[in-house]
Amino acid sequence: CEDCGKSLIGECKLHGPLIRAKDRVIPSRARLTLPHYLTLRVLELRAGNQQILGVFAKKVIQKRTQFGPYVGQLSTKLTRYDESRLVLQVLKDGGKYFLDTPNEDCGNWMMFVRLARNQEEQTLVAYQHCGEVYFTTVKPIEPHTELKVWYAADYAKFMEASAVFIKEESDACPLPPVAKEPVDPWTCSSCRSTFATFALLESHQCIHKDRV
Repeated sequence: CEDCGKSLIGECKLHGPLIRAKDRVIPSRARLTLPHYLTLRVLELRAGNQQILGVFAKKVIQKRTQFGPYVGQLSTKLTRYDESRLVLQVLKDGGKYFLDTPNEDCGNWMMFVRLARNQEEQTLVAYQHCGEVYFTTVKPIEPHTELKVWYAADYAKFMEASAVFIKEESDACPLPPVAKEPVDPWTCSSCRSTFATFALLESHQCIHKDRV
């Protein structure tokens, strides 16, 4: 204690504790990479102060807007698994690797994008290009709408997943009731064929382009 000149274990009983000054909290790398027209929102707070985050649009985002590449560590196994996020893999030098993000300083903002539970809420499609993973909007995204992603058709095959994903309801996380009527299919403007997802339509339209 500089006031009484004594070396003490713990606080000085005469002059009291020191005034502690804390360092400023620095945002993680992932949060710093968030584009200015996107924002993170806390959707749920779990045990241990764990935050469940979602990425939302602050302004209209046009269809065919590409985000990426996804930043992560190449790994033969995942060190962090979240059932609300997509599992991503890439092909590098003949090997198949996970894009692992064990913490927010190992990835970019795309690690916060949650997976789409059905076609209606899907706004992004994930695909691999030149050993990197990108997300592209499949429709215009309105302000205050959450960005949600699922695999493109070819990437779904690579990931051994279905091209259409609908998560079942559960008591722990109830979903809005699903209408009994089928949702409007994606229709090809050239031949009027219909498809369950935009990714399948996009793959089909490539056939028309090849014929031309």
